[in-house]
Amino acid sequence: MAEHFVAFWNLENLFAPEDYGNREEWIAKKMKSDLKGWTQKRFDKKVGQLASIVCLMNGGNGPDILGVCEVENRYVLDQLVARVNASLPGRSYSIVHTDAARDQRGIDTAFLFDGPKYTVDPAEVFSHFVLRRTGTRDITQVTFTTQKKRELVALCNHWPSRSGGAYESRGFRMTAGETLAYWHQRILEEKGPGTPILAMGDFNDDPFDESLMIHAMATRERGDVTRSTSAARFYNLTWRYMVQETKDCKGKKKLLHGTIYYGGNGFLFDQLLVSKGLLLQKSPIRVDEASARIEAHPIMVSTSVSQGPIRFGLPKGNAKKNLDEGGFSDHFPVSVVLKES
Repeated sequence: MAEHFVAFWNLENLFAPEDYGNREEWIAKKMKSDLKGWTQKRFDKKVGQLASIVCLMNGGNGPDILGVCEVENRYVLDQLVARVNASLPGRSYSIVHTDAARDQRGIDTAFLFDGPKYTVDPAEVFSHFVLRRTGTRDITQVTFTTQKKRELVALCNHWPSRSGGAYESRGFRMTAGETLAYWHQRILEEKGPGTPILAMGDFNDDPFDESLMIHAMATRERGDVTRSTSAARFYNLTWRYMVQETKDCKGKKKLLHGTIYYGGNGFLFDQLLVSKGLLLQKSPIRVDEASARIEAHPIMVSTSVSQGPIRFGLPKGNAKKNLDEGGFSDHFPVSVVLKES
């Protein structure tokens, strides 16, 4: 039985250095103050920090498929893949990226995947816009074909932020939920009701929020998904890691209550949603539900009770207090194992 280790990680503002020559003019103008002091040396350091965590996943073998968000462009992805490939000789990662987002900061979603293990048809790569008044974010859809010629459809999400207030901005994430649900339904119509689909991402909402439960139709009730005969429902694996024990960077036990921490509180914004096609006993590719977890490696776990991962940060006007070059991202990665008969 083949196993597929799939993960997602919000890389937090992975921008090219401030003097990057091919930056789009509107992004350069928008991000000018935040990127002041974001030197090549600091960029390289952050890439190295991120790569170290990617390499630790899957027992030190790295993920088979990794969805990412908050990346500026293909350049930063190329740099990350180069570092990971150099550290994992048994891997040869490729990239799926469409530079289509018109988020206010120009950040994208993308996939890294082990090239020898999967094929990707460019005709089955899509970028679905989540529209809002002040910009768009995208959902990247990719069909991965395994060595056994089975298809796995993956959707990498980054939903609109809570900027302006969680309540005031909730409608944007409801729209994102409807967008995901729409494409989930379309995939099932095109490929069949048993199609294995994995939606991952930073949803900027918790699994119990309306955008997930009502609009994306992502439930904690497994039976609602397996018994469904028509509706495009997701089973939300996030409920399995509501609380997770780990150790912090000093080796002390710590309970995690989220994948990102803000104002001293943990939030489970980083989630894994699976379709009916990954749950049924007869499915050729099935999810190992118990494997869903937060990838909280001790080296990235803060010692503070009210903080989760150690952030790397951006200089924001060259202020050193905003940078921790021993940090990583403000989000923990999440992962799950799929098994192919």
